[in-house]
Amino acid sequence: MKITDTVSVQIKDRVALITIENPPVNALNHNVRSGVKKALELVMIDDLVSSIALNCSGKTFCAGADIKEFGAPMQEPVHSQLHDVMDGVDKPLIAVIHGTALGGGLELALCCHYRVAISTAKLGLPEVQLGILPGAGGTQRLPRLVGPKIALDMVVSGTPIGAVEALDYGLIDKLVDSDLLSSAFLFAKEKGLSRDKPIRVRDRSDKLKLVDHGIFRDTRELISRRARGFIAPEYNIRCIEAAVNKSFDEGLSIESDLVMELMRGDQARAQQYFFFAERQASKIEGLDKEIKHRPISSVGVIGGGLMGGGISMSIANVGIPVTIVETSQKALEKGLETIRKNYESTAKKGRITVDIANERCKLIQGSLKLGDLNDCDLIIEAVFEEMSVKKDIFSRLDSIAKPGAILASNTSALDLNEIASATKRPESVIGLHFFSPANIMKLLEVVRGKNTSDDVIATCMSFAKRISKVPVLVGVCPGFVGNRILHYRQVQANQLALEGVPIQQIDRVLYQFGFPMGPFQMGDLAGLDLGWNAEKSNPSDIRDCLCGLGRFGQKSGNGFYDYEGRKPIHSEIVSEVIRDCGRLQGIEPRNSSDSEILERCLLPMINEGAKILGEGIASRASDIDVVYVYGYGWPRYRGGPMHYANCLGLKNVIEKLLHYREITGDEFWTPCQFLVDLAERQGIFT
Repeated sequence: MKITDTVSVQIKDRVALITIENPPVNALNHNVRSGVKKALELVMIDDLVSSIALNCSGKTFCAGADIKEFGAPMQEPVHSQLHDVMDGVDKPLIAVIHGTALGGGLELALCCHYRVAISTAKLGLPEVQLGILPGAGGTQRLPRLVGPKIALDMVVSGTPIGAVEALDYGLIDKLVDSDLLSSAFLFAKEKGLSRDKPIRVRDRSDKLKLVDHGIFRDTRELISRRARGFIAPEYNIRCIEAAVNKSFDEGLSIESDLVMELMRGDQARAQQYFFFAERQASKIEGLDKEIKHRPISSVGVIGGGLMGGGISMSIANVGIPVTIVETSQKALEKGLETIRKNYESTAKKGRITVDIANERCKLIQGSLKLGDLNDCDLIIEAVFEEMSVKKDIFSRLDSIAKPGAILASNTSALDLNEIASATKRPESVIGLHFFSPANIMKLLEVVRGKNTSDDVIATCMSFAKRISKVPVLVGVCPGFVGNRILHYRQVQANQLALEGVPIQQIDRVLYQFGFPMGPFQMGDLAGLDLGWNAEKSNPSDIRDCLCGLGRFGQKSGNGFYDYEGRKPIHSEIVSEVIRDCGRLQGIEPRNSSDSEILERCLLPMINEGAKILGEGIASRASDIDVVYVYGYGWPRYRGGPMHYANCLGLKNVIEKLLHYREITGDEFWTPCQFLVDLAERQGIFT
């Protein structure tokens, strides 16, 4: 029996099966909420029904709220009103979970008396990743099932857990390996025959009584190191505290107040903006959605170093065979051994099984012959950043690669069009700029050359998602989007240091803003010798001087800092080097406040981002933000540099740029025309 076009009811052997059919993810939109509410009201008064199973069609249980309803007034019944109806059900109510039960989907399942799940299911409350918290009782019901400690871990991280863990924690009541619906039906039938009255989750309290209140202190200490100004984790903690210390209804009221406070704040708006920005990045204007993709079933990677090895792992992780080509047996063996150790380390941490680690290693083969890539569908060059080297490789690939093969360069800054000119098939050449470590970092800058064909672009955007990357299409210019913008932040960070501002202060300001590390620690991590040429060394350049002293960063035990393990320690030698460089450049020492440091590091990024938009190197401001959040650690709760500019106000950004131009006399600070024009017409970056 159809209740609405997305909800139906079927009754068999006194079990009412309510099925949600709202593909692709069974989002809990108004139609679904209304249909489930009506279905429950019908079967509650039906004497032929003794138990109820709530099921979803397709590949998943409810995966959460409908993103189309974000930012608009929600029609009744809202989630909490549906939950009130579910709380009033006096017949056993069972959630049948497969795929994912996330956010509002898990909250729906928490309102059932029981939960039956397939072993591959994932469950979680990821709202913190949108800068908010579960707003319909999730923070109050969850700790009543799993205990406050596990609930804290889940809501503060937002990371889903597997069904096996969920069973151990008490989040689900029955786990099945196959034929979920039949097993859940039998479970519901059994509960319907039982004389025991089902207990609502809201009425459970046993696990709340066993709490060690020190867990709240410990969790706060942990997030204080990670969050650095991000308030949503703290608000989630307060809600779990309320579940422990207050009645259910009092906790529900506190949860409601806190979620409304977060929803009105800049951080939640930034995170929700970014949620849509990430999805928008994969949509390419002018690209035919029906365009035929080139098949990719085997990949060649040229270069087995840190980057080439990470790229190979990303591809093998999804079951695609990879052939790595190196120039010497020693380099090849070292690269393959590093890959094996990485997989073994992941297995030891329990993230994959030993069998999976071995299977992935077997997918990665090595060779010393470029000709062994003759049957690969995609060949990715990941060698040293030297144009002559890259052009030589692409020229040789012309006579090796099969017709239709995609030829990609992992260059981070070089002219892709010049690289493509070395081939007779420039339409098949594209940039795939992975970020290090490539097997972990999610961003992939997909660089479109002037001759790159649409089907190659479409294929590579799709392939990026296939290997779990977030692709952003960019154009050709020095440094593309990410490194080009980063360069201008580094220019000002170095200028501040030359003016006598301690590098520790500069790093601290950027860290407290939300970056994982400041510019000098980042340089040490990447390696100061990256692209360094001793013969062209400049005695007034800080990095050149440090490299000349053998201070290459963390890998050498010293760089801008000395290191004890990974802990950075102030170095007086570096302070002397910076002072000497400043004197050689004739720079007068001056003090800078934390606010000036932040402005001088971030405003040039915004200005350069505007130039990139004006030149058409990036299609959307939101694409630049995606690059910066996923590739450079810009805090998600601040949206990205272009969203941050919107929050500051574009006229204020221009005034600040002009202020620094006036006090420094440096044209570096001149606002770009695209930014000025946008501000004059009262626009914003989109």
